[in-house]
Order: sequence, then structure tokens, then C-alpha cells
Amino acid sequence: STTGFSKKIQRQMPMKLINIFILVSFVLYSNAFVSHKITKMETVDKFTSLSSTSGYSPLDGPNAPLKFNNRENVWVPQRPRPRRNRKSEAMRRMVRETIVTPANFIYPLFIHEEDFQQSIPSMPGCERHSLPHMLQEISEAWKFGVRSFVVFPKVADELKSNYADECYNPNGIVPRAVSMIKEKFPDSIVCTDVALDPYSDQGHDGVVKDGRILNDETIMQLTKQAVCQARAGSDVIAPSDMMDGRVGAIRDALDSEGFTDVSILAYTAKYASAFYGPFRDALESHPGFGDKKTYQQDPANGREALIEAALDAAEGADMLMVKPGMPYLDVILRLKQASNLPISAYHVSGEYAMMKAAAERGWLDEKKAVMETMTCFKRAGADVILTYYAKQAAQWICEEGLF
Repeated sequence: STTGFSKKIQRQMPMKLINIFILVSFVLYSNAFVSHKITKMETVDKFTSLSSTSGYSPLDGPNAPLKFNNRENVWVPQRPRPRRNRKSEAMRRMVRETIVTPANFIYPLFIHEEDFQQSIPSMPGCERHSLPHMLQEISEAWKFGVRSFVVFPKVADELKSNYADECYNPNGIVPRAVSMIKEKFPDSIVCTDVALDPYSDQGHDGVVKDGRILNDETIMQLTKQAVCQARAGSDVIAPSDMMDGRVGAIRDALDSEGFTDVSILAYTAKYASAFYGPFRDALESHPGFGDKKTYQQDPANGREALIEAALDAAEGADMLMVKPGMPYLDVILRLKQASNLPISAYHVSGEYAMMKAAAERGWLDEKKAVMETMTCFKRAGADVILTYYAKQAAQWICEEGLF
């Protein structure tokens, strides 16, 4: 009957639907399987084609270094992957170990008594500043977060002498420059170089007698120079002469005159380097004879810097400097590991001039090379960096939003 036929159809429908579902599933699975198979075969084919030319396939053999993961992609089964921490700029910034800020810089400025600026051919971008222009340059650097400065004077030849008496003239160019800076920028840190060479008619860092650099007689002059600079308002006295015992003598001289708060940044490991030429051009202070190897350190010696560091610390130094910088990163690291005092690196004139020359010829990306260099100093252990790039590097840091 019609009713019986309908019931028979109803009983058969679920079985037909199930069969259809199974058939569709099989087709879909087969297509997916074939697709995966094709993908894997394409990958295998790619490596096979490479291996056919190289004679080796990293996927073949019982000890094959490469495998396929669950998604049929080539896979090196390695859990630690350091590149995960480098996968984006945001990630790299988050885990960055070393960060340079404008507060780390000391900006060296050359000054002279003239009423104009004078370029220094061997140091493109640097110049001898008149005192008013020095203040303008400081104001520019200040906008980018630079707060520390050191002045180096170009002294007229008629003021030079063997005993360099002009170095402690209270009306000399350095005391006047310091006073001007502290008056206009009272929150700045003004550092002053203590050494005789800018004032010496011999072009050396000390008093000369019979071709020898006298140690103790030089220190007598250095103590006078340090006290003169402190009276003018210097925040940090930086003896760069490398005479034995000068840090202790300067510390005692400052303390006896009431300048117990004036810091000493000792040129602890100052090497007899070939990288100082442009600086000496700027000050016209090349040695009048010989070299400075009897008082500056031998570039071949690293452990000797530890002796100097221990002496300077014991004599009252507040900070220790390594000069030059890039060729002596190992010495910076040694001092950082050996001392709890802040470490300073001097990115000297020759290093600066090389980078400028390479950048001018298009051989280096100046900005990237400079920032890498500053980071290297900091990574090696330098807390403070003296660099002629201070203003420009600080500007780049600000433009990148890093400060």
C-alpha cells in the first residue's frame, strides 16, 4: 500500500544520508590528503632539485638535520631560538641590554680668544669657538639633553712657556669660559682639562728639562691649575697629563682650598696613541720634540691599566677614563670589572676624523656607525662618553624617540 511504501522510504533515508555523508567526507579528505601530499612533494622536489646540483639533501638519510613538522614545513627540531627575541623592533627594544642617552655624553668644545669661529680641517664639523659662540653651541646641545661639557683652549704662542704659568691665570680663557657657562647654564656640568701642553712652548704635558719630562715639578703646576679652575666654577677636574701621583696631589690641593665637592675624572689609561693628531691640530699643541711615550701608556699593555686604576682610586679619583676609546674596548671592560668607580671613554679626534672621512666618501652610514660606536662604548662598560659627536648623536637619539 501507499502507506507501507512511505514507511519503507523513511526507513531507508537515514542510511542513504549516512552513505552520502561518508562519500562527501571521503572526497574532502582525499582532496586535503592530495593537497598536503602535493605540498610535501613540492617541498621535497625543491630540495631534491637543490640536492641534485649540490649532491646532498638535508632531508635524506637516517641522520638528516631537517625534517617536516605537522604542517609539512621544513623544520629544524630546536626548542631554543634566540631569533624570537629579535623578531620586531618593539621586541628588540623591550629586551635591549644597553641604552645610550644624551646624559651619558660629555661634549668637548675648542675655544680661542678670537671673535670668530675657525674650522678645523682635520675635524670636519668641529671648530674653534669664540666665547660667545661657545655659549650658543652649548645652548644647541642643551636642547637635545646634553648637560656636560669640557673646554679645550687654543692658547696664543706668546703666552706659552716651559712652566706653562698661563694655565693658572685667573683671567685666562678657561676660567672665563667656565664662569660664563656656569652663569648661563647653572645646571650644567663643566669639566676642565688639567695638563700643561696647551700652554707649553715645548708641546708636552709637563715641565721639560734636558729633554726629560719632570714629574713632580709638573704636579706643582697642575695643582695650581686645578685650584684656579675650581675657583672659576669647574665641577669636574680632569687631569690628562699622566704624571705619577698627580691625582692625590690635586685632591689634597682642592680639599685644602675648600673644594671638597669638586670631582676628579682621572685620565687613568691614556695611551701614547696615533689617534690624537687632529686634536693637536685644533690646539696647535704638537710635541716640540720626541713623543709622549715616557708618560703615556704603551698601547701594547692592558694589565698596566689596572695598576693606574688602583692608584687613581686610592688617591681620590671619582671617575676613571680610558683614552682612546674604540681601539681600547678591552681596557674599558677590564677597568669596569676591576673598579666600582664610574668608567669614562674618550672617543678621540682621530676616531672622529676617520668616521667623518668615511661618511663623506659614502663608505659608511654616518648615523648608524656613530650610534653603533656609542653603544659599543656603553656595552663595554663605559658610563660616560666624551665625543665630538655628542650634540649630533643626542639629536639622533631624540629624533628616534629614545629620549
